[in-house]
Amino acid sequence: MRRDYTIYLFAALGTFLVLYIALPIVVVFVRQASDAEMLIKTLHDPLVLEALRNSLVTATATAFIALFFGVPLGYVLARKEFPGKSLVQALVDVPIVIPHSVVGIMLLVTFSRTILDNYLGIISAMLFVSAPFTINASRDGFLGVDEKLEGVARTLGASRLRAFASIAFPLAFPNIASGAIMTWARAISEVGSILIVAYYPKTAQVLILEYFNNYGLRASRPIAILMVSISLVIFVLLRWLIGRAKNA
Repeated sequence: MRRDYTIYLFAALGTFLVLYIALPIVVVFVRQASDAEMLIKTLHDPLVLEALRNSLVTATATAFIALFFGVPLGYVLARKEFPGKSLVQALVDVPIVIPHSVVGIMLLVTFSRTILDNYLGIISAMLFVSAPFTINASRDGFLGVDEKLEGVARTLGASRLRAFASIAFPLAFPNIASGAIMTWARAISEVGSILIVAYYPKTAQVLILEYFNNYGLRASRPIAILMVSISLVIFVLLRWLIGRAKNA
């Protein structure tokens, strides 16, 4: 039997992207290791600590809001055909392709002073750009659940809501959780629209740019290290928990 090397070829091609992503992360950590003094100074900077807290709190709040509204929408998109469905699905995906600065301008024009320089503005910007991940992941998860299972539950007397809660949601949960993680990750990485909508209170994303512009690479690099470290730890932990849930 002729040996097939396709998988090895694909692995080699994919390795390029893995190394491309890993290399800057490794390099920035190695460079920072030679400047521990600046990292320690940054860890004692109250402005940095507050900005990190703001980023984590607003990104987490954004993820929960996206779940609350996005999961029901994902369920409707998976289960029902209705006029304008393709338009709704297109609108859901639009935030992914709109430039971030444009998002900020649109939100500011729409909501004006209501979101200007406050936590609501930060969350509004984050939600706009990150909600599609929860909605699409939820829709795909519910599409993977056989609707007949819900039908059986309903014939046994369960309401649609109960069938959703006891059958559809648990089975689609791994997809929903993955979407929530991606929503959180996209939210905490957003900067362009936040710069326009809510420069204050400072988030870590904005503070990195401010420190870079005012003090240079040496001052901004430790904040970037902290952001990458926190994001990686949370991302890996959540992925691990989802993996355990799938295998349970």
